[in-house]
Amino acid sequence: MSDILKGKRGLIMGVANERSIAWGIAKAMHEAGAELAFTHQGEAFGKRVAPLVKSLGSDFLVDVDVSDDVSLENAFKELGAKWPTIDFVIHAIAFSDRNELAGRFVDTSRENFKNSLDISCYSLIDVARRAHPLMKDSGGTILTMTYQGANRVTPFYNVMGVAKAALESATRYLANDLGPDGIRVNAISPGPMKTLAGAVIGGARATYKHTDQNTPMRANATLEAIGGTAVYLTSDAGVCTTGEIIRVDGGYHVLGMPQPENL
Repeated sequence: MSDILKGKRGLIMGVANERSIAWGIAKAMHEAGAELAFTHQGEAFGKRVAPLVKSLGSDFLVDVDVSDDVSLENAFKELGAKWPTIDFVIHAIAFSDRNELAGRFVDTSRENFKNSLDISCYSLIDVARRAHPLMKDSGGTILTMTYQGANRVTPFYNVMGVAKAALESATRYLANDLGPDGIRVNAISPGPMKTLAGAVIGGARATYKHTDQNTPMRANATLEAIGGTAVYLTSDAGVCTTGEIIRVDGGYHVLGMPQPENL
């Protein structure tokens, strides 16, 4: 897919390190010819991300707290000053208190529920609203990241499952709102990934092993596969795809039970 994104430029939100899903997408988009801008949250992540950003030839890295209106407003002002238009935004942001991703979902606290939904779902809506003026004249793509725990009960996922369900619904409503301006909104749903965020989920190693052994492809998703999917959806080839949840999970979502040898 060399140069399939040549002439396109956009914002990547959510890179934490070189194992991040957002980084896999950024690399694939860079290889496809896109110009990239990046956000990070906090000084510690900024130090990690800066060398990665530089390696892709980008000079735009801004600190953003998606739960703070002023922070987001300033970030998009800076982005608009750099580029009067953009072609895509990658939203790979989610958060919940790791202490509440164990035990029972029924014990979820009100504070963590609101915080999880705010950062993991509402931030997409807020980002889409701010990105819209930079896309409305020529169209564009907004991509977010979800997970199968949005639709099926997944151990140790708890309130994040509810947050991702809200995120998937928001994807459809945003697709309908922004479609008249040529803006597509989709979500990619990978299987379990060995990422910083994935490591927070209890039983991560067992989950990764289980899906690796039971998917129809007998393999978990790779950063390259997710990046390639993002490139397709962002390219002109994805111009008629919107409001979709694109699964990149080796086919795990089609199973009703484990493979016979693992029963």
